Formats: sequence, structure tokens, C-alpha cells
Amino acid sequence: MNAHEIDYQIHGEEMQYVEIELDPQEAVVAEAGSFMMMDSDIKMDTIFGDGSNQDTGVLGKLFSAGKRLLTGESLFMTVFLNIGQGKKQVSFASPYPGKIIPIDLTEFRGKFICQKDAFLCAAKGVSVGIEFSKKLGRGLFGGEGFIMQKLEGDGLAFVHAGGTTAKKNLSVGEILKVDTGCIIGFTQDVDYDIEFVGGIKNTVFGGEGLFYATLRGPGTVYIQSLPFSRLAGRVLASIPRGGKDKGEGSVLGGFGDLLGGDNRF
Repeated sequence: MNAHEIDYQIHGEEMQYVEIELDPQEAVVAEAGSFMMMDSDIKMDTIFGDGSNQDTGVLGKLFSAGKRLLTGESLFMTVFLNIGQGKKQVSFASPYPGKIIPIDLTEFRGKFICQKDAFLCAAKGVSVGIEFSKKLGRGLFGGEGFIMQKLEGDGLAFVHAGGTTAKKNLSVGEILKVDTGCIIGFTQDVDYDIEFVGGIKNTVFGGEGLFYATLRGPGTVYIQSLPFSRLAGRVLASIPRGGKDKGEGSVLGGFGDLLGGDNRF
């Protein structure tokens, strides 16, 4: 099944959303919870899997949905279909500060591998599956799990990344070492493995984890500066324990808040 041809425009800087323009009978599929707004002639429906095999019968639909369970995602996805006469728009928003990256699968020979939480939405017909690691070390120490997502087809897909993004084009044999959580995705020819940092001081006092990812070219790699796991960790670390304010920003604690104009009661 050929993916629907869709047009799009990305709005915003830190908190972006993507506005997708659909011709009559064109559709886009999205993860639950990413919907922002849509025109009145767009019909929203819930489907098993990703909608790429809706004509393969019950078993095909169940298999597609089962693959999504392995990546920790819902059994269902949402499809937005333009049932009107003219062009209509539907928009999807970023779940947290970062960037939305358009992925034209035709530029990557029909396949792109990404973190399991990176996928935002795609033209109907794009297959959202699972990519098993061929090396056990990735699953045991990778920090992002044994399974990654793969996007396959000939249409447009959109992935979300935290913070600022970097795109690296690796030549044959070129190696890039990356924090495992900072990987957004990469093309199918990139060889991905996990490497031990090494050294007693690095292991005990480094604070950067025991392992990092090695990405070997040729291929294209997308990197994010702020993985959601890192953002969530910082938020959790700043939560006051026992309901008391930790008094950040002043050596005087609560008294310093009064001097600084914090008049909470």
C-alpha cells in the first residue's frame, strides 16, 4: 500500500506543532494524545495498529497491533480522514519542549529506525513496526530497551525530539559515540552497538552512566540534546521531600524567599 501524499507546515520554536493539509480522502495516523486541532470535515476514527494493513483481515490487524504492544505503545492508533470536498487541516502538538522532525522515507530507502517514544504521526500507509536488536548487549545495557521502532513505507512521518537536534551524516566506517538516551533515530545502514565507558573514576564518579552508544556509518543519525528521561529525572530531583521547600537559589532558605519578594502564605 502506497502512503498518502500529504503537505505540512511546522509552527513554533520550543513547543512546536505540525499542521498537515489533507486532500479529499487523504488520511494521517497519529499516536493517542498528540492531537491538537482539526477542521470540521475531518473524520477521526480509532483503528488497530497503524492502518497500513487494514485490508489484510482480522489476523493482519491483530498482528500489527501486537507489534505495537512490544514497544510499550497502545494497541490502537487514531486516523484522521478528510471526508470533505476541499483541502482540510489537522494539527498535532509536541508532548514536551523540543523539535518535530519530518522524515521522508523515500530519501532513506523506505526505512527509518527511531526511539520507541519518538513517533508522532505519519501519512496513512506508513508502517510503524518494531526493530529487534541483533546484539544482546544493546537490550541489557542500552538504557532504551531491547526494541526500537521502525518506520517503513514511501510516505512522510514525523518524529519528536527533546531540546535541540543535531543531524550527523556519517561516512563509511566513521564512528559517533552518543549517550544512549540522546539518540532520536538513524537510517538502516548505521550499525548500532553499546560500549562500556571503562575506567574506575568514570564508572564511580563520572555521573554519565556506564555505557554509551556507538553509531558506525555509513548513514544519517539524528541526536537530541534533552531526552525526556533526563528532563523527568531533573524534575523529580527538584521535588521537595516531606512537603518542605528546599529553598533553591538562596543560602537563607525560606527567609531568603521573603527578602526576594516571595510572599506565599
